[in-house]
Amino acid sequence: MPLAPGRRVEHAEDPFDTVIREAAEETGLEAVVERLLGVDSRVIPAGERRLPGAPELQNVGVFHGVRVTGGRLRPEPNGDTAASAWTPVAEVARLRRSSPVDIGLALAQHLPPTGHVTPVPVGGLVQH
Repeated sequence: MPLAPGRRVEHAEDPFDTVIREAAEETGLEAVVERLLGVDSRVIPAGERRLPGAPELQNVGVFHGVRVTGGRLRPEPNGDTAASAWTPVAEVARLRRSSPVDIGLALAQHLPPTGHVTPVPVGGLVQH
C-alpha cells in the first residue's frame, strides 16, 4: 500500500526523489518508488482554507506507489508529523484525513489509465 507522507518538492528536486526523502523524513522508513500512480490538481477556495483571509490555493499532487525496504516507523523528529502508524485500508474511512489520502487510495486501487480520478468531496472526516 502506498505511504501517505508528503509535503512539497524542494527547489530543483525531482518529484521522484521527493517521495523517497519525504518517506524517510516523515516516517523513518526507507522506500523505493515502484510506479507513478497519477497526478491530481485541485483548487482550494479561499473560504475553505484553514487560515482566515488566505487566498485560494491550487494544489498539484503527484502520487507514487512505493515499497518499504527498511527503516523503523516513527514520528517526524522536530517536524509536522506528530505520529506515524500503519492503518489497515478498511479502517481509513473512519479516520479524519486529508483529501490526498482518498485520492491516493483511489489511484492505487483502480490504477486509472489516465492517472486521474474524479474529484474527492471534502467535508465530514475528509479535510483539505
